[in-house]
Order: sequence, then structure tokens, then C-alpha cells
Amino acid sequence: MPFIAAGASLVGGLLGGRSARKAAQTQADANIRAAQIAADEARFRPIGVTTRFGSSEFTTDPTTGRVTGAGYTLDPRMRAMQDRFLGLAETGLSDAEGARARFAPIQGAAQGLFSLGQQYIAESPEQAAQKYILGRQNLLAPSRERQLAGLRTNLFNTGREGLSVGATGLRPGGGEGLRATNPEMEAYYNAIAQEDARLASEGMQAGMDQTRFGAGLFATGGNLATQGYGLETAALGPYQAYLSGATGLENLGQQPFEMGAALGGRNANTTGANILAQGGMNAAQSMFRANAYDPTANFLLSASQNPALMRQLSRYFGGGGNEAIALGGYGI
Repeated sequence: MPFIAAGASLVGGLLGGRSARKAAQTQADANIRAAQIAADEARFRPIGVTTRFGSSEFTTDPTTGRVTGAGYTLDPRMRAMQDRFLGLAETGLSDAEGARARFAPIQGAAQGLFSLGQQYIAESPEQAAQKYILGRQNLLAPSRERQLAGLRTNLFNTGREGLSVGATGLRPGGGEGLRATNPEMEAYYNAIAQEDARLASEGMQAGMDQTRFGAGLFATGGNLATQGYGLETAALGPYQAYLSGATGLENLGQQPFEMGAALGGRNANTTGANILAQGGMNAAQSMFRANAYDPTANFLLSASQNPALMRQLSRYFGGGGNEAIALGGYGI
């Protein structure tokens, strides 16, 4: 009897395993099919669109349904206008390339102002003042000498050359006072001293004016150079305007492509695809138990666990207890 029970249990297990394997394969195939259906539902499906400015085209693989190519075509009238814009752009670019040569004199003038300004600010205001005073004194020297010679001749002719008055003592700080002289000579030297004081004041102002003038030359040169560069940059304006017109027409031609792609994205039903996939997997799971059930295997397993039935079978097959159930009849 133990051999009969073992044989029945073995046959039942083999039959049950084969049924479970078939059920698992069936479920896997069903899951794959559900995923394929869901993927097809969620697939990007672009649509060709035609507008006044152009049209879009999409090509798909007839076997897989996948998009294999995409493009757009500009309307012939838009294409003709675009070609005209591009022709103007080439001319504008050539003009911009020659702008540097045309505005070179401006840069040269700016450099000249820089050099001249450098000369003026090379000296400090004090140096410029001393230079100014010395120059004016050199101009005044001949007239002063003639005036002094005339004054001395007049004093000699009138016999007053030796008259000296107006001397002063030492100054509080210890410096030498005024020397004695006649009134005409005193008036002469006082006039010269006053004129020299005025020249000193004018010299300081002239030194500051020279520094400001040099700085102004630098500023003017800088403004002129900036204007020159600005003119060179502005020379690119026509080229940029023409190119912008050409690209604007291109954008209008791309609109059908963008619209078709957007519609294709809307046609991709992701929510529906998820529902289909989940439904197919649930259905496959529901059928798994039914497909895995094998009545023969279930009967043999139950019989192997029934002692009374095993005793009857043992007596039927001779009661020896050494017989085994033949397995060939079950296709194993």
C-alpha cells in the first residue's frame, strides 16, 4: 500500500505541476498582451497639419506604428519672401563688414585727442603755472627794460638820480625791509611787483585750466571712440533685421509641425492605457487558478491521502504491497 500511495501522489504532483506551468505561461502571455495593448493606446500619434504658412508631415512604421520621420514644408509664397530676406541679409552683412573701414577716421581722431590730452596733463598745475608766468615775463621784459631806461634818463637829466627816500627797517620776521629810492623808481618797481602778483594768480588759474583742458580732450576722445564703436554696432542693425524677418517666416512654417505634435500628445491616452493594462492583468490573474486546476491530479493527490481507498487498491492489485501504479497511462 505505501508504494501505491506514493505512486499516486507522484503522478498527481507531476500532473499538477504541468498544469501550474501552463497556467503561469498563459498568465504571462496575457500580461504581455495587456501591456502591448496599453502601449499601443499610449503611443504618440502625431497628425499632419496644414496652415496658410506651411504643412507638417509625419511617417510611421506600418508594422510597429512608431514614428520614424517628421518634418514641415514652408508655403511657397513664404519661402519666396524668406529667400528675399536672406538676400538682403547677405547685403547687410557685407555692409557691416565694411563699417570698420568707413568709421576708421573717427577712431583716428579719437586717438589724436588722447595723445593731445596726454601732452596737456603731463605737467602738474604748478609746473604749468610757472611756465605761464615765465612766458608772460619774457614778453614783458623788453618793454620793462625800455621803460626803466627812460626813467633813469629822465632822472639823470633833471638831477634827481641820487635822491633816495622811503626806506624801511627790518621786518618783524627778520627779513630785509624796503630799500630807499626816489618816488619815480618806487612807483616803477611797485607797478612791476603788482603786475608779477597778477601774473602769479593768472598762472595758477592757467595751470588748472590746462589740466582741465587735457582731461576734457581725453573725455572728448573717449566719447568719439564710443560713437565710432556704436556706429560699427549699428551697422549690424539691417542684417539683424533681415535675418529676423527670415527666421520669423520660418517660425510661422513650423507652427503646423508644433500643432501636429501637440495633437499627437493629446491622442496618447495614458489613462486609458493604464486602465487597459490593469484590466488585462486582473483578468489574467483571475484565470490563473482555473487554468492551474487539473481534476486528474487533484483526484490522485486526494486518493493518495485516503487510507481506505489505498487498502482496497492494494487488495485489488494483489495485496502484496510491492506493486507500483503504472505511469504510462497518464502521459508522464
